[in-house]
Amino acid sequence: MTELQIIIAVFASYLFLLFGVAIWSSKETTDLESYFIAGKKLPYWVVAFSTNATGESGWLLLGLTGMAYAVGVHAFWVVAGEFIGISLCWFLVAKRLKIASNRYDSITVPDYLESRFEDDRHILRLISVVIILVMVLIYIAAQMIAAGKAFSEFIQISYVQGVILGAVVTALYTMIGGYKAVAYTDVVQGVLMLLALILLPLFAFIEAGGWSPVMSGLDTIDPILLNGLGEHGWSVAGFVAAASFLAIGLPFLGVPQVLVRFMSIEDETQVAKAGFISVACMLFFTSGAVFIGLAGRVLFPDLADPELIMPTLSRELFPPVITGILVVVLLAAIMSTVDSLLILVSSAITRDLLQKVVKPNISDNKLVFIGKACTFVIGVCALGIALTENRAIFWLVLFSWSGLGATFGPIMICSLIWEKVTLAGAIAGVLGGFLITVLWVVFLKEDVYNMYEAIPGFFGGLLLIIGVSLFTQKPALKPIT
Repeated sequence: MTELQIIIAVFASYLFLLFGVAIWSSKETTDLESYFIAGKKLPYWVVAFSTNATGESGWLLLGLTGMAYAVGVHAFWVVAGEFIGISLCWFLVAKRLKIASNRYDSITVPDYLESRFEDDRHILRLISVVIILVMVLIYIAAQMIAAGKAFSEFIQISYVQGVILGAVVTALYTMIGGYKAVAYTDVVQGVLMLLALILLPLFAFIEAGGWSPVMSGLDTIDPILLNGLGEHGWSVAGFVAAASFLAIGLPFLGVPQVLVRFMSIEDETQVAKAGFISVACMLFFTSGAVFIGLAGRVLFPDLADPELIMPTLSRELFPPVITGILVVVLLAAIMSTVDSLLILVSSAITRDLLQKVVKPNISDNKLVFIGKACTFVIGVCALGIALTENRAIFWLVLFSWSGLGATFGPIMICSLIWEKVTLAGAIAGVLGGFLITVLWVVFLKEDVYNMYEAIPGFFGGLLLIIGVSLFTQKPALKPIT
């Protein structure tokens, strides 16, 4: 068999596994709770791997590796930020949200927010649905761009064909199996990613001669690659750049595709075990990706597209069978995020808009059917965005990631730990966090040292929640004298 035939055979075997899991899961997708959140019965180890596989995607294996290739050790700020972000998410949000979602019988984040703030007019729900639709479409498109790059690099088909193939495969098995299929395939995908991100940098460093040769090689190519504050060094711009990379982990506290994992765990007593696995894996995920970029810069210093360093190393360092497995790892990373995002958007339309606002009396069977149809339609819409010429995975993902995190992160924290948040404060924080993020990118970012938009968006939303809530607090009744 030729190298191409071996890669295709390995990928076909993986697809067979995915659709097998989807068909197995489809038996339990008879109502909305089972289709969108697996009946809230997932074991802790599934939730742990699903959380990481959903949060880390083609952005990790193409975007972060490419960024480390381009900027060097400066990329370790991302590792620190992701580690801190996921740790805070498990510590501050996970258990509290699980308990609250059970109390309110919530299966989506807008469900929880509406119940928490007794929002009978559905204002929070409608705002949330619009924001989720906008941001998640961009997010899915970025993952499809990653799929197109991966397929065109490995399987020798065009970028457009690769985008279409990745979109069709992911949409189909997500439609068939729902959230349970997504979660269990995330386990397979997460384990594969973990193994790849341990073994690939190890072999790349061995090929380059070890730690010292890699560091000296980076110094020879460009001494700035060894500067922890990047090209700007000890300056305001350098510290803003480091803070921006560190803040990449901040949106973990609010992105709905991660939060719903906490709601789906079987029992709140299992949260601590799931969190330990998740945080440990995240450290291996992100540091492994950065090490791939560093070693790859020394081994292949003249790549036209830095985001192709992981596929290049896979093809050049390993025999075809291993390369085929690494292709699967890359595509698994992409699919593990796309499937979760498709379920998220489908639930926003079906549960949060149709069932709760437009037509409350519609049957569960019809809603599940509509949810599956929405999964397919959203995939097609994102496909249209991915076929444009904007193919910068790292920055596309960061924009949508920060938009979702700044929208929902501040209100999730405040709603779970501060009893005095008002509905007006919640609305102000959700809208403000989103709008500040978007306006910052469009009008201000370039003039403020390219500060990452999640910083002003998140903390602006937080200040709005606190300020408006304090201003709209109902005064306590004075005793009659």
